[in-house]
Amino acid sequence: MDLDLKKLQEIDPFKKGEKVGADQEMSAMDPPDPYNPPALEQVPYEKMHPLVRELMDEHTDLITELDLFEKTVDAISKTENIDVQTTTDFNRFTNFFDEELIPHNKKEEKSFFPLLSKRLKESGEVSPAAHATTGVDVLENDHLQAIQLATLCFTFMGLAVKLPDTKSRAMVKSMALNYAKELIELLRLHIFREDKIVFGQAYHLLTVEELDQIHNALKS
Repeated sequence: MDLDLKKLQEIDPFKKGEKVGADQEMSAMDPPDPYNPPALEQVPYEKMHPLVRELMDEHTDLITELDLFEKTVDAISKTENIDVQTTTDFNRFTNFFDEELIPHNKKEEKSFFPLLSKRLKESGEVSPAAHATTGVDVLENDHLQAIQLATLCFTFMGLAVKLPDTKSRAMVKSMALNYAKELIELLRLHIFREDKIVFGQAYHLLTVEELDQIHNALKS
């Protein structure tokens, strides 16, 4: 379940034609440094459609929760026992993931992503691989991998709390924390991809009327 950024680069969804080496191209979605993409036109938050701003605002909430969760994970890694407060803090993110993040992802998948994927393919923003892969495919894969990592993380931590044997508890707790760290990094990268790359593409590829229609459908 390791976050394999190299593998994600192999299904590069944005063929930009910007040469990095003799046989390699740089993409906007998965450049060598995923947090330092090539120069892209950044669309100001104020210019984004209300639907996109709503999604970005939910990302802000997620970042706040991720920061708290990361502190909790760090605290757990430094202690042998898991006290009530730490368990409560850990469960806070578990609840947020189930009650806020999953609905947020489903909102994107069911309403926003299908049309955006269609427009990306029409504009040629696809991978050079045999199967045309767009940035939306990568984002949906992020959603799936986040669920897998969260399930492992939450399950192993729940088991660690119940184990009476110190050595076994430490081993299971370590596994849970490793999955938690992978989950945190995945979600941070995912937010970056959406806010800094894909939402900007939506600004250029989708009409206001199309976004209005999607937004109104979500409200009904």
